Amino acid sequence: MSKRTAALIAATMVSLIYGVTFTIAKDVMPQYINPYGFIVLRVGGSVILFWLVWLFMPKEKIALGDFPRIIAAAVFGVALNMLTFFKGLSYTSPISASVIMVTTPIIVLVLSAIIMKERMKKSKVLGIVLGLAGTASLIYFGNHHASATATNGTLGNLLVFINAVSYGFYLIIVKKLMEKYNAFTFVKWIYLFGFLMVLPFGWAEFNAITLNLMPEAVVWKVAFVIVFSTFLTYLLNLLSMKTLKPVTVAVFIYLQPLFATLIAIGLGKDSLSLIKSVSAVLIFSGVYLVTQKTTHSIPD
Repeated sequence: MSKRTAALIAATMVSLIYGVTFTIAKDVMPQYINPYGFIVLRVGGSVILFWLVWLFMPKEKIALGDFPRIIAAAVFGVALNMLTFFKGLSYTSPISASVIMVTTPIIVLVLSAIIMKERMKKSKVLGIVLGLAGTASLIYFGNHHASATATNGTLGNLLVFINAVSYGFYLIIVKKLMEKYNAFTFVKWIYLFGFLMVLPFGWAEFNAITLNLMPEAVVWKVAFVIVFSTFLTYLLNLLSMKTLKPVTVAVFIYLQPLFATLIAIGLGKDSLSLIKSVSAVLIFSGVYLVTQKTTHSIPD
């Protein structure tokens, strides 16, 4: 198997795991674990795993001047990212959440234009408008057709969208760290700082967790989110990013709504509606226009 093939498989597996996570996490929250308590459990478990793996990795020293960037990455890539996503997912449906997440490439393009002064063609501007229109329709109107799993679709969809914006900032912030260090050199710090940030929000809910009273199936789902949805996906992303360009890796996020939809509908956890379908078409049309190659593409 070539390195490129292995990288493509790794990127596909990341999207599949994330697609499964939308439904698995929804089965856990909020019936057995409240969102913020789940985040403390997820991030805390991942911190332990990342630091254990680091013990067996080549050692590098991080320049003191890079720690502000690492802390910023922890804010947008762990704390704000997970707090808004898990809280939003506890209110909305798996399909709505996964479709909104597809706006991430559009958000990255907008942030790159603002922060990195990247130029945008008219087709990309049109794509941004279509994508944001789809997201807005899903946030403001999707709740009227929400499935039984969406208790407050409007607020949930808005929080998931904030999560996508936060992740867009994270991708830009972490880019220079990826170029300078081995990922294991700084990811353990990102998650450690992130853990300290989410702890005040989730400590009370974390204390209320009673794993021994949970059904065995739910305990396994919690373990899946910690080991596979957080730790393993990062390792697979590392494998894919060593061979593929970041833009190519980012394209695989488009598979998440497909996997999430098939899994959620297959398990009877969600259903399609006209609003969701139209919103998805607008978002995917926008993403298609935004990701077309131009001479002023996002730098790798």
